[in-house]
Amino acid sequence: MRLGPGRNSLERLAIATARGNAEVYLHGAHVTAWQPSGADPVIWVSGDSQFHPDKPIRGGVPICFPWFAAHATDASAPMHGFARLRGWTLASAEDRNGEVQVRFLLTDDDTSRRSSWPHRFQAEYRVTFGDRLGMALDVANTGDAPLTFEAVLHTYFAVGNIREVGVTGLAATEYLDKVDGFTRKREGDAPIRFTGETDRIYLDTESTCTIHDPELRRRIEVVKTGSLSTVVWNPWIDKARAMPDFGDDEWPSMLCIETANVRDAAVRLEPASHHTMTAVIGVGAL
Repeated sequence: MRLGPGRNSLERLAIATARGNAEVYLHGAHVTAWQPSGADPVIWVSGDSQFHPDKPIRGGVPICFPWFAAHATDASAPMHGFARLRGWTLASAEDRNGEVQVRFLLTDDDTSRRSSWPHRFQAEYRVTFGDRLGMALDVANTGDAPLTFEAVLHTYFAVGNIREVGVTGLAATEYLDKVDGFTRKREGDAPIRFTGETDRIYLDTESTCTIHDPELRRRIEVVKTGSLSTVVWNPWIDKARAMPDFGDDEWPSMLCIETANVRDAAVRLEPASHHTMTAVIGVGAL
């Protein structure tokens, strides 16, 4: 392991072991790479991502917290919350026979309490890099009043060609279709296929999702706990061109499967209580 400057001098922990390579930035506690030994890269990052201390990193695994998408009442608040814009504290990093376990901390301060979410909290983010990628976001209410938050591990996966990809695990699940004005729909029994912009919040689901990628001859499995929402997203042509930190022609090579608690699944915490949401990602042959 090596802690030092990454892109644009942002502090980064680079990991190289017999089990594979990975990297995570302290800016946002943002995982930007994971590649098990003998495998193609699993995590996707845009070549146009700005890696600027005042902006989120495009790709990897952004942590959306304590709200998802736009703030419900404050248009000036940052999209997807403040956690992905803050410097997290690297509390520990241990190499256990090639499996690296990293722990980050984020607590409230004057800045967070002024950002339309005036609550006292501690967030602990534990990431395990090895044959699998494990992520656990634990949020504790350290104040004296209840609080409610949304959280998403907004994982960008590298795929061979989005037009050929299928996703299983969400059959017969209701979802909100953002592309169609948040119309409530129900998924069919067939694998999800991609033929245009896709932005869906799947509701009341704890299911494991699997990406089937024939071009890269692999499947990526996302197993989760403590999560009742799953977001599936690909911007397609026009949305990709509209984003300044996303290459115009990059959209065919990525897909987001996001472990989440959003909308009706937002988490309410009483004082002195906590909630943990996890995602474990594995890769196998197709």
